Amino acid sequence: MVAPEDLDAVVRAAQQGDEDAFRRLYRLQQPALLRYLCVLVGDDAEDVASEAWLQIARDLRTFSGSWDGFRGWTATIARHRAMDLLRAQRRRPVSGGTAEQLTELHADDDTADRAIESLSTGAAIALIATLPADLAEAVMLRVVVGLDARTTGSIVGKRAGAVRTAAYRGLKLLAQRLGTPETAPATTKPVTRIHGAALREMN
Repeated sequence: MVAPEDLDAVVRAAQQGDEDAFRRLYRLQQPALLRYLCVLVGDDAEDVASEAWLQIARDLRTFSGSWDGFRGWTATIARHRAMDLLRAQRRRPVSGGTAEQLTELHADDDTADRAIESLSTGAAIALIATLPADLAEAVMLRVVVGLDARTTGSIVGKRAGAVRTAAYRGLKLLAQRLGTPETAPATTKPVTRIHGAALREMN
């Protein structure tokens, strides 16, 4: 784990034109953004992510904030590009993405992480994508991108309390689906642990 203050320094260096620092930010944030976009736009995730990074690179000097702020800022840009695509195509968000496109789930010890840690990356993303769009987005931003409820709310245009509720409902649905023998993967851990994580998300 890299200390947040060290990553704050990386953000500042990238803003000053340090290409190595920018590459480091990209390596750290791109996997999370790509998984998030897979839920929003399916197979178009990589193209949307590329457009988002072009804007991130262009506007980085205007950004003001820490590493946590940078994660929220980049997620906001990615979401705007995804919404632009969805409006242009006049379709709803679809599930998509493959295990090959995705990397390991965010490893921080967060209750939301624990709700899906028993699944492989591809299976977890596919399962989250089956949730209603607003619940899936709340879970993805909280779990995969690792944002707090307040930042997530600012991205999706909801209050922090509404985000917590959406994340709770999403996790509860995941717990129910994982607890169904017909849909639960063979490697799934006891559903009681997942349901407990969903309840703790309300805190």
